[in-house]
Amino acid sequence: MKTISILGSTGSIGLSTLEVVRSYPERYRVGALCAGRNIDLLEEQIRAFAPSVVSVLSQRDATSLRQRLGAQAPEIVAGVEGQVLCATHPDVDTVVSAIVGAAGLVPTMAAVCAGKDVALANKETLVTAGSVFMEAVARHGGQLFPVDSEHSAIFQSLQGHRRQDVSRLILTASGGPFRGRTRADLQNITPEVALAHPNWSMGRKISIDSATLMNKGLEVIEARWLFGVEADRISVMVHPQSIVHSMVEYLDGSVIAQMGIPDMTAPIAYALSYPERLDLDLPPLDLCALGQLSFEAPDLETFPCLGLAYQALESGGTAPAILNAANEIAVEAFLEGRLSFLGIGEVLDAVLQSEDTGALASLDDALDADRRGRLGASELIDQRN
Repeated sequence: MKTISILGSTGSIGLSTLEVVRSYPERYRVGALCAGRNIDLLEEQIRAFAPSVVSVLSQRDATSLRQRLGAQAPEIVAGVEGQVLCATHPDVDTVVSAIVGAAGLVPTMAAVCAGKDVALANKETLVTAGSVFMEAVARHGGQLFPVDSEHSAIFQSLQGHRRQDVSRLILTASGGPFRGRTRADLQNITPEVALAHPNWSMGRKISIDSATLMNKGLEVIEARWLFGVEADRISVMVHPQSIVHSMVEYLDGSVIAQMGIPDMTAPIAYALSYPERLDLDLPPLDLCALGQLSFEAPDLETFPCLGLAYQALESGGTAPAILNAANEIAVEAFLEGRLSFLGIGEVLDAVLQSEDTGALASLDDALDADRRGRLGASELIDQRN
């Protein structure tokens, strides 16, 4: 039996992971749960899965949770230290890293340094500290499994093939809710409209990143480190049906694609069960009913965030960490009504141009770049207001 720690248990990835555990109790048990402020849902999860340790953001919530659970309360901890404890608990075999944003970097790195296998759904870990993180994976001996549907698709499409034969990685993007729109069309977009993704059910921050195509930009940076492929060999194609999750092109022109319905259960289950596949209760992919699959180039003029991600990756060092941090601040400001939808890309561009980027040699370098990116974006947004 495999014991799992879930960092971000009350988010969409965490909920889907728990459904896999619920479906296969003979294969998986929950050893640790780490959540933010949704202690109502976390309480339900604790009663259902009986973890050994639980982490929340604040000591106040930790105290409240202990009072609610009474004699059923496991060890309850708080803050970054609590996240790290959940990520490194000695009973845990596999850590599902699903905390949204750069907040997931420290506990995910701690899991890797403890030799845990990591099912990675937190793309920001590789965006902010890619080279440092991958060196730690190699040094400490744990295995790294991608959970994002695109990176899982590439991982699956590489099976049985030689890495030296890879010509190009092709990430697919749905195009988000504004595919086909012009910049003029996006002048007065509200958060409510931007959150309405056409194919996937995701959290608020990731939904906005999908609408700006920043999510795809972050995935390009993640793919560069996960698979050891340079930026000029990673392409993005808009595929509105979200059936082909990504592809690998080989030197002989062959293209291997992974397809499936747009549901995160399958890539989560594959990360947990690799190299086996679980018999999941999901509807089959009916290509005849779909009729056709279409592909198009992304519109970098209307959606500049994707181009900015490539720019940061080419710059190297701490540039991706600065970009990611600025994006988190800009998305938050948009959701709060303090920044326009088009303003997100404008702020990111300005931060990249103004912040000094340096070498990325340690986790501290990544954390310092994250701090500077947040500060720079916050100051720019305040000036615009």
